[in-house]
Amino acid sequence: MNEPGDPRLPSTHDGAPVGPARRARLAAVAVALATALAATAVAGDAGHGDPQRGFELLRTKAYLPADFDQEVFDRLWTTWEEPLRSRAEAAPLAERRRMAMERYGLVADPADASRSLQYVVDDRGLWTMSCLACHQGQVDGRAIAGVPNSDYALETLTEEVRQVKIATRKPLAHMDLGSLLIPLGTTAGTTNAVVFGVALMRHRDADLNVVPAPPQLSYPHHDMDAPAWWHYRRRRQLYADAFAPKGHRVLMQFLLVKENGPGQFAAWEEDYRHVEAWLESLEPPAWPWPVDAGLVARGRGLYAAHCAECHGAPSRDRSVADGYPERVVPLDEIGTDPVRFAALSAEQRRSLAGSWFGRGAAEPRPGSDMPAGYVAPPLDGIWASAPYLHNGSVPTLWHLLRPAARPVVWRRDGQARYDRDRVGLVVEELPALPAGPLPAVERRRHFDTTRPGKSAAGHDFPDVLDEEGKTAVLEYLKTL
Repeated sequence: MNEPGDPRLPSTHDGAPVGPARRARLAAVAVALATALAATAVAGDAGHGDPQRGFELLRTKAYLPADFDQEVFDRLWTTWEEPLRSRAEAAPLAERRRMAMERYGLVADPADASRSLQYVVDDRGLWTMSCLACHQGQVDGRAIAGVPNSDYALETLTEEVRQVKIATRKPLAHMDLGSLLIPLGTTAGTTNAVVFGVALMRHRDADLNVVPAPPQLSYPHHDMDAPAWWHYRRRRQLYADAFAPKGHRVLMQFLLVKENGPGQFAAWEEDYRHVEAWLESLEPPAWPWPVDAGLVARGRGLYAAHCAECHGAPSRDRSVADGYPERVVPLDEIGTDPVRFAALSAEQRRSLAGSWFGRGAAEPRPGSDMPAGYVAPPLDGIWASAPYLHNGSVPTLWHLLRPAARPVVWRRDGQARYDRDRVGLVVEELPALPAGPLPAVERRRHFDTTRPGKSAAGHDFPDVLDEEGKTAVLEYLKTL
């Protein structure tokens, strides 16, 4: 990947107006950025699919009904709070679109800065969410292939889209209606994704035919932090508790809207072989700034002694351990928030594994219907995947290594800002939520670890290290 500030890559959230000269520059770098995002593919590592084809399918092919049109997107500013609304009203259209991208955590498509990389936008101006919505973000203002989108404000975007549609008498779409029953995410950057899957599977049989089922209005909601996609090739099982068999079909689970039946899934299966090939080919991004070689050397030894047993050897450093063990750590040992684990019943796990999705897996799901706890993920490229833990409750690696110092409430201090010292998000730390009622959009910018499913407790293993040891491990983690 290119260094931050490389003139070949657009910095879409730098606050500069998008005037004619800047639009021309963005157009000029379109091919460069698209190539950079797809070029992480490793030739010959694609299995039965084409990585480049998989990436292009995610960018250009809609598999779901459209969420909104260009007119709705261009009117979103009318729902904003002051003084942002007045600023948007006075701004030219291109700048207003840039403001909307920033508000909702979207990355401008390199081919057209007025459109988002996370949504497929067709020639009619219809915007359709793709997998990249949660799984394609940016770090320090640059897009990195497969990096989680820690800025995505899905609940806020959907809420404001609905307001514009009602005001303009446009029909509501599945997201507009579904979000009235199931929250999409209580904090910007995390989503209620696992519950989406449970709700969608509830109305299907094992062959994906629609079956009658009474509506379920009560779910144990729990926001999740999207995983780094370059870990996919090292995993044999998927999800935070490693209960699902890995395979291209499982990647299609979130296409289960009522408009998509068994025929569509069969027709699209070859597409998702290409998508999986792209995931399998992704490499973790390299830390782009200097490191302290002495600290790295000491941290490497401490990592081997204290971390590698669960997290394994980084793909770039095979000297510390052999491979990646994909160890599932029992809940009473890991001590992290249990809501995600408890939210899925054995029956729900069996439903996915035994369905058409699970039948496409390369190898069967091992073990019982109820895993023991959460899987310890690979740490390749961990510097780029903040925030941390499965629920995204810890803003930096510095905090992860110091459990007692983790903030009770934290708020992102501007999008695309990166803390190179603490390795993660630049945040404001608070002892509690601000007093008094907060507007919904502002409340979602705060991560409150006292809420159910959002605890930052657990994973206190780093406390065996002294302060100097933690500093050394932090420096080494930058290099993974």
